[in-house]
Amino acid sequence: MSQINDLWLVGIGTGSPAHVTLEGMQALRDAAVILVPNKGAGKDDLAGMRHAILAVSKSSAQVISFDYPVRDDSLPYGERVDRWHDEIALRWQAAMKNVQRAGPVALLVWGDPSLYDSTLRIAQRLQPAPQLRVVAGITSIQALTAAHAIPLNTINGAVTITTGRQIKDHGWPEGAQTVVVMLDAHCQFQAMPPDAEIWWGAFLGMPEQILIKGRIGEVAASIVALRAAARAEHGWIMDSYLMRAA
Repeated sequence: MSQINDLWLVGIGTGSPAHVTLEGMQALRDAAVILVPNKGAGKDDLAGMRHAILAVSKSSAQVISFDYPVRDDSLPYGERVDRWHDEIALRWQAAMKNVQRAGPVALLVWGDPSLYDSTLRIAQRLQPAPQLRVVAGITSIQALTAAHAIPLNTINGAVTITTGRQIKDHGWPEGAQTVVVMLDAHCQFQAMPPDAEIWWGAFLGMPEQILIKGRIGEVAASIVALRAAARAEHGWIMDSYLMRAA
């Protein structure tokens, strides 16, 4: 079998099995096959956490691991990501050659499949197109605001969700009272107004969770140093932050 007819994308939150909804746990039990990516040296924890969630769910699905491709950093950003997604779809398809059971195929998606995740876009590359089911998960935004015990928005205030790359290129989004930033490997908050407030978090929901809050001018250097140390220790890091205009 090399074709995926029914593909279930199950949001698993940000690292804790407790983040997986009851619907998500049931989907993992009902799936016939579950694909688990291996993301390379130093990132074994990511596959390990998926296996831990499967153990909690008591899923009896056939679990197939596949190696994640590496992006070609020599290419322009758009082309780099496009080719990377093409290769991931091919590896899903190749992994299906080892399937022993017919039925739905599931992928455990970090956070939620709809928020700054490309699994849905990769799924659109499959031929023939599978029947898609999406099971919502807790997003890093929810995990971040919950960890800091803060509301996402101010009263009647606009919220912009963006990326570190956009912050670098365009600065503070026009009209936004609150800015949530995802995928910022270069700590672009350092160039933001020093009197704006920031709530930063990494490994949200996990035992390794780290939180820092304060005015950017006062805590930016601490975040940069702590982030670098945590990444060196674990080999990877997933973090996000919320900024609020003064």
